Formats: sequence, C-alpha cells, structure tokens
Amino acid sequence: MSDSVPTVVTDDDARLETLGYRPQLSRVLSLFANFSVAFTYLSPMVGIYSLFVLGVGTGGPAYLWLMPIPVIGMLFVALVFGELASHYPVAGALYQYSKFNVGAGYGWFVGWIYGLALLVTVAAVDTGVVPYVASLVNNWFGTSLDPTKHGTILVITLLLLLIQTTLNITGARVMGYVAQFGVYVEIVGTFGIALILAIAGFNHGFGYLFTTQGVQYPATNPLGLDFGGNWLLGCALIAVLAHVYIFYGFESCGDIAEETKDAGRQIPKAMRWSLIVGGISSFVLVAALLLAIPAGEQGFKTAASFAGGVPYILGQNLSSSVQDLLTLLVIFAFFSCGTSVQGAGSRLAFSYARDGAIPGAGWIKRVHPKFKTPVNALLAGAVITVLFTLLVNISPSSDVHIGFITYPANVNALVALVSFGVSGIYLSFFLTVIGAIIARRRGWIPAGQFRLGRWGMTVTIIGAVYLGLMLLDVILPTGLASPRGFFNLDWITLFVMFIIVVVGAIYFFIARPDRGVRTHLHDEAEATGAERG
Repeated sequence: MSDSVPTVVTDDDARLETLGYRPQLSRVLSLFANFSVAFTYLSPMVGIYSLFVLGVGTGGPAYLWLMPIPVIGMLFVALVFGELASHYPVAGALYQYSKFNVGAGYGWFVGWIYGLALLVTVAAVDTGVVPYVASLVNNWFGTSLDPTKHGTILVITLLLLLIQTTLNITGARVMGYVAQFGVYVEIVGTFGIALILAIAGFNHGFGYLFTTQGVQYPATNPLGLDFGGNWLLGCALIAVLAHVYIFYGFESCGDIAEETKDAGRQIPKAMRWSLIVGGISSFVLVAALLLAIPAGEQGFKTAASFAGGVPYILGQNLSSSVQDLLTLLVIFAFFSCGTSVQGAGSRLAFSYARDGAIPGAGWIKRVHPKFKTPVNALLAGAVITVLFTLLVNISPSSDVHIGFITYPANVNALVALVSFGVSGIYLSFFLTVIGAIIARRRGWIPAGQFRLGRWGMTVTIIGAVYLGLMLLDVILPTGLASPRGFFNLDWITLFVMFIIVVVGAIYFFIARPDRGVRTHLHDEAEATGAERG
C-alpha cells in the first residue's frame, strides 16, 4: 500500500468510479434521511417493547444502568465503521469494507452472514408487530383476531411486507420519508410517553432505579430464574443482553451510501448520532417505565412477567384512548424499522450481485430505470422473508433431542432463527473490525473525510474486544433451564450460526463467488489494492 496519505476524493460519484463502479442509484438522501434509516433500524421502541420483560426480569430495575455498556462499546465500532464508510462510500457496507481490507473470500463471507441476518431481522420485525396489530383491530372493530394463530401471523406479515416492498421500490427518497416520519414517531413514543407517565405520577422515587428487587434469588425472581444470589456476575451478564439486542443498525448508513449526498462526510456523523440519540431516548423510556411500575411486590412481579410487561405498566397509568394511540405508534415503529432493514438489505444484495457474488447476479443487480432502485433485489429479499415467516408453522409440541442439542417444545422455528438476527450481526461486525485491524497492520492509510488519525488502531482494538465479548455472551450455551436460555435457547443460537456458516462454505467452495469479487478489488487510492484477495 502507499506509504503516504492518499489524496482525499470529495466527490462521492468520482470516488465510486475510482473503486471500479458506475453510479447507478439516485443520490437523494440527506444527512437526516441517512440518520433516520439507521435510527429506525435501531428503533428504541421496537427493542424496548420486545425486550423490557427479559431485561427487568433478569436484572431488576438496576438493569437500566447496564445500557451504557453496549452504547459506548458500539460507539467505538461506529467510529471504525465511520472511517471505513468515509474511505469506501459504497453500497454494501460491511461486505465492501471487508473485501477491500482483507480480500475477496473474507469479504464474501462477511456479506453472507450479514445479509442473512438482515433478512431474518425483517421477518422477525414484521411478525413481531402482529400482536399489536391484532390488539388494535380488535379494540377498534370488535373483532377477535388471535395473534398466535399461524394464519393471522402470515396474513398480517404478508400485508406489511407488500406495503414495505412497494414503498422501497418507488425510490430511496420514499424510503427516507418513511424513516424520517419513523424518527418523529420514535421521539413521541419514547420522550412523549416518558413525559405522560411523569405527569400521571411515578410510583417510585429515583432510588428505585438502583434496586434489584431480589431478582438474583429464585424465590423472588419473577421469571423463576436462579442466579444463585449473584447480581453482578449472574444477573448482569444476562440482563445486559436486553440492551445488546437493541444497539446496532447504525451500519445501515453505509449500506445506502450510494444514495446519500456527501456520503463520505455525512455517513460517519449519522452512524454516531443514531447511537447517541438511540441511547438517550432508550434510557429515558426505560427509566420512565420502571418508575411507573405499580407499587408493591405484586406490581413488580407482574410488570416483570410475560403476562404483564409494558402493556401492563401503561394500562395501569394511561387511559384506553392513549393506549390505542401508543399502540398505533408502536405499529408504525415496527413498520418503519422493517422498511429500513429491508432497504439496507436490498442494497447489500445489489452490491453483492454487482460483483457477481450470488446466484442470479445478472438479474438481482438490475436497477429500475425510473425509480433508480434495485427492484429485483427487493423482490428476491421479500420472497426469502416470506419463506422465513412460514417457519412459524414449525413448532414441536415436545422437546426434540438432536445428539447433545435439545430443541425446546413450543418454540417455532422462526424464533430459533431470529436468534441469528443478533448473533449474525455481531459476528459480521466482529469480522469487519478484525478486517480493519488486518488492513492497518498491512499499512492501510484512510483517505476519507473522516479519519481517526493516531487513535485508529486503539479505537479499532477496543471495538473488536467489545464485539468479541458480547458475541460470546450472546451465543454461549448454558442449558435451557439457565437464565441465558431465554435469549440463546441453549445450543440453538450457536447451532444455527454454525449451519449458516457451513452452508455458506459449501456454496463458496462449489461456486467460487470470490472469482467475480476479485475483479472488483482495485482501489486507485491504494497502489496494491488490486493485488489483495
């Protein structure tokens, strides 16, 4: 690589061409639109409404103070990704960074893992909103939709997916509008609800936020978990996952780089701000919900159980009309989250296909002449998401034993796959940051408008350490009866990740997609860019 600092190319389309790509997508997204896509993907409302019970049930109110760990840890990762995005403002983000930093094969595997995690996430988000849609429809129209029925899940999910795909097809500007409105919804649904709960009157003083309510003891744990009386090395290690499962998605800023104005400068900002604003709004909402838990032992026990949770807390403090309005906001938060994730995933597929890295690449890489969007990539992704959604129909009535692995009863196959939506993200993040370390060791010199300077290697190593530790915490199998079993289903998360990696490896060695990727490795800003891979 060059020994001197390369000339900074400030025109993003010109920079794209130096990387061997012809601009095909419409560069119409502003800084706020780019930020909005990432923020709605991160979605504090979706994460908190989905994971509050697991957080408070395993860590008590004090689980709130574990939130800075993933926020700060991911800020280090966002700094690394921001520097990479500024140097490589190309659709496909993690895949492209890893491809240029390490080589064709390495980049392909990062893209494979990351891409499937995104598709799984869309299925998880769109099926996750079903209970809220059914509840609102039943309240408004007096119907009796059952959100646990496979038919109900499939119909509502297909309807949402159809709308999301149609909106994403019509242009990046529309995707940006949906995401920007989603930001306003998130702000109302976090700060607004916190304010309403405060006006209604909290049921506890701020000291309550530092209590554990005895969750470390089996006799007083609302979920019946046994931490052996140890909060710091027991409860905290599990409760932190309720935050870990929320704070990512900022990397999608890079997935839509080719549609963002002044991408090399704005994307690093958007990445950092999506995490900072997401962290602040999440902290405020979780704190307000905790303080609004009804007083008394039974109040906490119900609020920290699957029969209670956030709906129970709000039901005790808000009128039915306000609850309906909030349900509507939650539905749109899920919708905008799914729309943003689908949009980011389609850009990765387009980027992959443009390098000839997947089957049907010639069809998938086509861009609509009017809308300037990768329509076929969106359609292919929607079909795969539907197939994932059908997995809700597979739910064994009793435990299934596969060697030393036990698949738990009454857990549908989509839930088991959804765990990969987090473990796959963390694995692809970890591999990307490791790739950045390798590039720096080889002498890579960032040439984007955002650079870490002499702190580059230090920041990158801290990011890698954080990701490695959290990935271990996410996948570590400790038995179905253990508190961790709520998150990783014992060996299932690790097993699913292993299967996906093996399937990718089989395809890789049979089809050798890296051969196509190698033809797109040249970077004119780096003298040896064409020699890697």
